[in-house]
Amino acid sequence: MAALDGFMLVAVVAIVLTTKALGQPELELDHIVVSPNVPGEPERGNCVLPGKCYGKNLRCPKDCPSRRTEAPGKSACFMDCYKNCEATCKHRKANCYGYGAVCYDPRFIGGDGVMFYFHGQKDQHYCIVSDRRLHINAHFIGKRPLGRPRDYTWVQSLGFMFENHRFGVGARKAAVWDDNVDHLELTYDNTSIDLIDHEGALWVSPSGDVVVERIGRTNSILVMIDQLMEVILEAVPIEDYESRIHNYEITEDDCFAHLQMQFTFYSLSSSVHGVLGQTYQPGFQTPVNQNVPIHVMGREQAYLSSSLFLSDCRVSQFLGGAPLDSTDPDPVQPEVEPWELFQIKCQSSGDGGVQCRRRR
Repeated sequence: MAALDGFMLVAVVAIVLTTKALGQPELELDHIVVSPNVPGEPERGNCVLPGKCYGKNLRCPKDCPSRRTEAPGKSACFMDCYKNCEATCKHRKANCYGYGAVCYDPRFIGGDGVMFYFHGQKDQHYCIVSDRRLHINAHFIGKRPLGRPRDYTWVQSLGFMFENHRFGVGARKAAVWDDNVDHLELTYDNTSIDLIDHEGALWVSPSGDVVVERIGRTNSILVMIDQLMEVILEAVPIEDYESRIHNYEITEDDCFAHLQMQFTFYSLSSSVHGVLGQTYQPGFQTPVNQNVPIHVMGREQAYLSSSLFLSDCRVSQFLGGAPLDSTDPDPVQPEVEPWELFQIKCQSSGDGGVQCRRRR
């Protein structure tokens, strides 16, 4: 039966492009979406993966009738054909005012709900999350207009380290921004990732521990690392009106493409650190002065890393592939229950396809 399950799942993935080309109902990894008969009605889907949800008919809630949304902070329909066999509302865009958000130049919303800025310096790397099993560095780009005492900075790329793996995502430099062009660059263990420009496109790491899904045709992705975290990432430019309002002095040769994001973490330890990570420590007391208009997180040197994929900042907690000490304190419980994509184990088939099997 396990072999049959694997065959059926490969067949589902293999005919995705065929169904789209023929104009048939849109096929996802685990369900077929059926367009509503009447415009404005909620979308419906049929679960196609073997398991307890097989054959279930799902209908999106009225509060989020479609799987797509263009409004930041709003929810879209998520069809769960893995665990609960139901359609629910789920954020599919980074909410820059939600927990775990990193946006703008750059502004953080911590796990404690406190908003603060972390300026840093251009062309430097900073550890934003450092835990025993996960380390995330951010590379800053920036500009310092004449007469300004510090750089304006933005997060241009992220380096994720877990076990013995490295996953990277960055916003490609561009002089002129075009929404129809994908500006994201992805790597896994120093190898470039080719993700087709189509909403719903998936890439799965060879070991099945990383899944990348396009949540827009270009420039928006959801990255999931098994049992550790998920993050919504979007590549965006500095718009002309932003440059005028904030005096960024952006010129025509560089629109300063950068990332904005929102993290959800699972199983962080109580010793987690980093610019953002420390705010998830139990009982964390923010050091930022909240009696001033702009709350700034200081101690920049403590978070400085020598490259995107080195965990050598002063506050590093990362153990890499080393086994965890059984005497370590209990991990922090997840802020929300994960939606358990990883009940299904996917891996590259070696011929450009994806093989998936349900975990038993």
